[in-house]
Amino acid sequence: MTKMIHHIQYTISLILLLFTLIAQAQDKTLKRYEVKSGMVEYTLSTKGKMMGSTTEGKGTAKLCFKNWGAVELKEEQSKTVTVSKLFGRENKEVKQQHTMDKLDNGTSYSVDFEAQKIYTQKDVAMESVKMFNNGNANQTGKEMLKAMGGEKIGEEKVLGYPCEIWKALGTKIWIYNGVPLKEEATMFGVTTTKLATKANFNIAVPNQCFVLPEYPIVSMNGYMDNEETSQPANSHQEDSKYDLKEMQKMSYEEYKKMVLENDPDAKNMSEQELKQSYELLQLMNTNNKK
Repeated sequence: MTKMIHHIQYTISLILLLFTLIAQAQDKTLKRYEVKSGMVEYTLSTKGKMMGSTTEGKGTAKLCFKNWGAVELKEEQSKTVTVSKLFGRENKEVKQQHTMDKLDNGTSYSVDFEAQKIYTQKDVAMESVKMFNNGNANQTGKEMLKAMGGEKIGEEKVLGYPCEIWKALGTKIWIYNGVPLKEEATMFGVTTTKLATKANFNIAVPNQCFVLPEYPIVSMNGYMDNEETSQPANSHQEDSKYDLKEMQKMSYEEYKKMVLENDPDAKNMSEQELKQSYELLQLMNTNNKK
């Protein structure tokens, strides 16, 4: 059940990556959203039944960003309880999760509260946005989303903000100027929902909103460097671009092997979803050559 919930979260992350590419990026800056700054608070919920197991969870999340999303911090805290009954016995699994991720002009930071470390690397999504600057990032992003079976299914307001509703891989996301205000995914009888309860845009966001815990920082540059440092890693923009180009040269089997070896969450993806992610990379390469 826990792996299945991770699979839902991975699917949502993949779709949001595509919306990062959809967001306007027509100059050399990291312009991820169509609003300059914002602060959003969310409620999280998980509920459903599958094969004799009942899952229910609640949580909260927040999003802060400035400079059109070039600087951003996301934090989520949740508690999920899964009760399973088998042969007359009841088993209860309680999972508490606390995540924090920061993006700072193309460098990402992921906080591991259990290990009390922060992992940093050049953000592939941001490198992708830069690659599309010579083309139409908005149109290319939509083509990529449609390539994985996604479609715009309507429009609706969330907290008074007009949103486009997009659907892909069993997930629906309500997007306001590139910012997700609602997410809903149902898989194997379990539904996860993330709903904005408060949102303000084009405001002065305090610097305190982007402060990370004082944990040691571990560089994960290109999956190869695992050196622990006391300061954020230096920019490795050229290395990241090289990695992406190398991935686009791979056969599907080579790509699949690399992803499964380096990304634990990818092991929960189906063969079809792995093939779709590979096709997206090839589409990115094709559009970048135009």
